[in-house]
Amino acid sequence: MSEPAQSFHNEVPSWSTELRHILSQLQQDVLRWILFGLFVFGASVALLSVRLEDIERGLTLAIATFALTAGVAVLRRRHYRAAAAALIAGVLALTLLAIVWAQMTWMVSLLGLPSGLATLMLGGSAGALVSGVWTLLLIVLPESILSVTTETRSASIIGMWATTGMLWIALQPLLTTVRWVWDGYAREQTLLARMQDAQLRLAQTLEDLKRANVQLARLNQLADGLRRMAEDALHAKERFVANVSHELRTPLNMIIGFSEMILGAPHVYGGAIPSALLADLSVILRNSRHLSDLIDDVLDLSQIETGRMALVKERVDMREIIEAATAAVRPLFESKKLSLEINIPDHLPIVSCDRTRIREVLLNLLSNAGRFTERGGVVVRAEHNPNAGEIVISVADTGPGIAETNKHRVFQPFEQLEGSIRRRHGGSGLGLTISKSFVELHGGRMWFESEVGRGTTFFFTLPTDPPLPAADGAARWLNPDWPNLERTRPSLAPSPVVKLRLVVVDPEGGLQRLLTRYLDDAEVIPVRDFDAAVEELTRVPAHALVINSMQMDEWLLRLAADARLPYGVPAIVCSVPSQASSAHALGVSDYLVKPVDRRRLLEAVERALSRRDGEPIATPTILVVDDEPDAQRLFWRILSGAARGYRVLTAADAQQALEIMRAQRPDVVLLDLVMPEVSGFQLLALKNADPLLRPIPVLVISARDPAGQVILSNGIGVTRPGGLSLHQLLACVESLSRILSPLRASADPAPEAGAHGSRVFG
Repeated sequence: MSEPAQSFHNEVPSWSTELRHILSQLQQDVLRWILFGLFVFGASVALLSVRLEDIERGLTLAIATFALTAGVAVLRRRHYRAAAAALIAGVLALTLLAIVWAQMTWMVSLLGLPSGLATLMLGGSAGALVSGVWTLLLIVLPESILSVTTETRSASIIGMWATTGMLWIALQPLLTTVRWVWDGYAREQTLLARMQDAQLRLAQTLEDLKRANVQLARLNQLADGLRRMAEDALHAKERFVANVSHELRTPLNMIIGFSEMILGAPHVYGGAIPSALLADLSVILRNSRHLSDLIDDVLDLSQIETGRMALVKERVDMREIIEAATAAVRPLFESKKLSLEINIPDHLPIVSCDRTRIREVLLNLLSNAGRFTERGGVVVRAEHNPNAGEIVISVADTGPGIAETNKHRVFQPFEQLEGSIRRRHGGSGLGLTISKSFVELHGGRMWFESEVGRGTTFFFTLPTDPPLPAADGAARWLNPDWPNLERTRPSLAPSPVVKLRLVVVDPEGGLQRLLTRYLDDAEVIPVRDFDAAVEELTRVPAHALVINSMQMDEWLLRLAADARLPYGVPAIVCSVPSQASSAHALGVSDYLVKPVDRRRLLEAVERALSRRDGEPIATPTILVVDDEPDAQRLFWRILSGAARGYRVLTAADAQQALEIMRAQRPDVVLLDLVMPEVSGFQLLALKNADPLLRPIPVLVISARDPAGQVILSNGIGVTRPGGLSLHQLLACVESLSRILSPLRASADPAPEAGAHGSRVFG
């Protein structure tokens, strides 16, 4: 510890060595300035001594001052405390010498200088000691030695002690402040060290995160590749199911068609057909229809698994569905002398469901119960569970029950609990699987309870539909008795989920059915025309107006010129044909999907003939165009055996068909679209290009179901009252590009709001 710092050791014991060293340097600087001031004082005394009466005394005092200054300056370099003590003692002696010897009584006013220097340089204790010595001298020395009056002595004592006290008081806050500052500096140094350590750890963490991001990017690439492989496998599965169904439906069409033809019109084959053969044909027809139903079940299951199964939901009363299903299976129960009871409470809530699919679920459960039950009967119950907001439907039978070891196999596809069950009761093993999937698509559940020897009960639930409001319009949500209170803080309630509301102008109904089927969370409001759409939009706001029309340009111009459309509501114009329109777009009268039964085929031919102009034809000529000889033979049998009677011509390819059409001018053409070399589509194009052949109606008969394919629109137009801003225009272009382009983008930004612009064509 340095000597200057030791003088303040008692006052600031917590200071560090570095701070004391800094204080020592400051004290050295202060001592240097005091010495400079003392030298200036001595020079001033020497200059003023020429005016004094006794020049010798003045010069002596100046020389003593110079000597003190020189001695303290030399001693300062060796020992600070000794130099400070020598300075204080010297100043005290010089002051006393000037007053007593040189008779400079005015220097009594400088008696506070030694005590002040002691307080400043050596601390409060040294200042008090010097002040005490001076006080004692002023009291003890007589006037003969110290020729100063009592009043002057008293004033000097008071001034001296006041100077010492004020310096001590002034130094305490200064020293405390310095201590605080130093403590803060020490804390900042500690925090800086910690921060540097944390920064080092942060850099290491960032490096680790960088490596983890690289690994994550690699895993994402791997996951993306696996996802693409899964999608390819899914698409391959879809193509496989579609192709298999196509390949199976074609021979099934032959089997079912010929079987129906032989059983329904045996006279076509000439002579009596043995009853045993007719019985065998009935078995063939029944199993062929079962195989056709199995294909439909496989397709349904495939669509459910791939997420393409669509539901047409509507508000229905479950009593109607249950009664319709039980009426359909009642003959089975009556033939086996089984009871069939219905237990449905009154005022059962309305449910929103696909009527056809839920009816299939009930038919499957009732059919299974009727087939497996030999004695007793079946009870159908429906109960409302208000706590869960659902209806529970159960089908309980008194059949043999299901063993505990087989319960896990019940809902598995193609599962039969015993090998003999299929032979005794039939079934494909898909009914329960598909039924459970249908229920789950509605947001419900399906399960069963069974005990061997006591029967089985199947349960499924359907969510109840919320009741409709009593009044129409926006006023139904308002209460005139509500007080008008101003909100004083932001609302903490969660924002409500607003369903997409679309007003649809669709004369043919094709687009409306698609929107209702595939947009589960959307409210689709069909209207008859544009005026009704404007009225509906004015009554209740909607997200968009959707118009289905082939004349997109005309509609966009009309919408731009019509100011009745509410401000800000976008209008979307697209062209989505219905199934009838699809047939018309192909230039055909009807589209029949194989297998086609005899009744449907004859009805379609009669419809096509009824649309022809001119007088009725006694014996119409029908041209069958199909590359398969078996199909030609089947249709020839069906048409030849009809009660009306038809003249049937056949063609195996497009070239032969064109030659027959030009030569014979048939009244109706039955056309298969899938043919080698020249397809049915190309044949239609060639036929419609010939003005003489264009009026001939065509019935397409194909194993490809157009309803199962994606219906395409060749364009889309968007317009908005008030226009599109630059941000909205760019967002629309970017969003449409991401959706329609085969290239996959990495992000999907949300559109922004704006107020200017015009329209977008796609």
